[in-house]
Amino acid sequence: MAKKKMGLEDLGGFVFSTNDDFDENEIHQDDNTELLSPGEQRLEAHFSKKGRGGKTVTIIKGFEGPEEDLITLGKKLKKSCGVGGSVKDGDIIIQGDDREKIMKLLQKDGYKVKKVGG
Repeated sequence: MAKKKMGLEDLGGFVFSTNDDFDENEIHQDDNTELLSPGEQRLEAHFSKKGRGGKTVTIIKGFEGPEEDLITLGKKLKKSCGVGGSVKDGDIIIQGDDREKIMKLLQKDGYKVKKVGG
């Protein structure tokens, strides 16, 4: 999943260190991690209606990469299905049970997608 890493911005830019050799740039070296191509991604298409007032949604889990790419992919899926949705906690949430259509779209883009649940 695309988990947000904490950085200095999350601390308000204030850092306290007793290390005289502290280098702020060393902290940001992890931000340049290697990105996974769509073929290396293992996504899961879930169906859910829990906690949503009986309304059904399709949840795409397992995306690894920058949050900007996740948001872009979410927008593309919402537009292709003609429905609403959102991106929360590293998951793409699409209104309705469009798992088959979403899986075909993701596979067309090179993602490996597995159907999970009923």
